[in-house]
Amino acid sequence: MGIFDSIKKAIFGEAKADTVATSTSAPAPGAVVPPSGTSTAPASSPAGTPVGQTTANIGTAPGSMASQQVDVAPILDKAAKDSGQQLNWKTSIVDLLKALKIDSSLTARKELAQELGYTGDTNDSATMNVWLHKAVIKKLSENGGKVPADLLD
Repeated sequence: MGIFDSIKKAIFGEAKADTVATSTSAPAPGAVVPPSGTSTAPASSPAGTPVGQTTANIGTAPGSMASQQVDVAPILDKAAKDSGQQLNWKTSIVDLLKALKIDSSLTARKELAQELGYTGDTNDSATMNVWLHKAVIKKLSENGGKVPADLLD
């Protein structure tokens, strides 16, 4: 498995786990809870009553988990916070990788650069890091991730 695949798995796998974990409690902001009709919630749930009218269901078809966008920002914000370090994943590829507990060494970043088609000088790590961050954010968006608009070129 490539490094970008590890990034996708860390983010999108986390989103699926969050969806499952919140399906019996209040949905997290940005989480999409599919209507199931098999809810065992003891109290009446306003979100469960008007199916298709809650903000969590707008623009999504029931049962379309594979085609739903995953909101990347809250997942990475939580991962950065949980790391116990001051990480800024929005500007740093190293911090993004650290937040996801993925190898952020120069060797790993050079491998990621090759994987994503970087044609510049990998010995110029500052330039490569800026390119990598933009490329990873763009690829996350292309693969079903909802990323903040200000991070896309």
